[in-house]
Amino acid sequence: MAWPVLVFDIESIPDIAGLRDLRASPPEATDAQVYQEWVDARKANGQSDFMPLHLQRVLVISCVFRNAEGLRIHSFVDKDDRSEARVIQTFFNTLEKHVPQLVSWNGGGFDLPVLHYRGLKHGVVADKYWDLGDDDREFKWNNYISRYHMRHLDLMDLLAMYQPKNNAPLDAMAKLCGFPGKLGMDGSQVYPAYLDGRLDEIRRYCETDVMNTYLLYCRFQKMRGGLTEAEYEQEIAMVKGTLGQLAPTEAHWDEYLKTWG
Repeated sequence: MAWPVLVFDIESIPDIAGLRDLRASPPEATDAQVYQEWVDARKANGQSDFMPLHLQRVLVISCVFRNAEGLRIHSFVDKDDRSEARVIQTFFNTLEKHVPQLVSWNGGGFDLPVLHYRGLKHGVVADKYWDLGDDDREFKWNNYISRYHMRHLDLMDLLAMYQPKNNAPLDAMAKLCGFPGKLGMDGSQVYPAYLDGRLDEIRRYCETDVMNTYLLYCRFQKMRGGLTEAEYEQEIAMVKGTLGQLAPTEAHWDEYLKTWG
């Protein structure tokens, strides 16, 4: 298994300001009214009330970064409702600096398209991410954009043989492999939690999701021969040790380890 590796996951909420602009909502309408009117209109037309990707405002990007120096867990968070652009730009700056293998679970189906649309909206710059070989010939044959290249590995998509009907949920696969799975909430509860001011809880939830993805990636590497059995066990022990150091100050990692144990 070659380093560096960056595993990522995002949490998003409805972009009510964008919805106001697109629907020309009256200024006196509250955010709740604007959102509910949109939901009602969708349901009346027999459509899903899942917000389209271009109207998914990025709230948190959580990352597990693994390189030769060790493993780090970090989240970029929009804490003041005005820093979505900074959150997205910082994420792409990280790719620019380290040029890691990017790993996700359904990143090609959700996370990256959301980052594309929102990055475009905010004027984000991501040179290396969008390189298709014009600047670096190596990227012509292995880039972040192609579905079938490994520079971005959408693990769910690959395991499903690129057939959406075969997709498996992250939570289910993590638990089947002996990992903790989701803790605290699920994606449908993120927006209500945001409205209640529970931003740190959302951040913790996103971090446990991205850790589940990293552990499944390690399992996949063992399956494909990228890690020997001994190397895999060593990596798992290193992850547990890292989380153990974080557990005294971050309660979700204490809960994660107890669930794992």
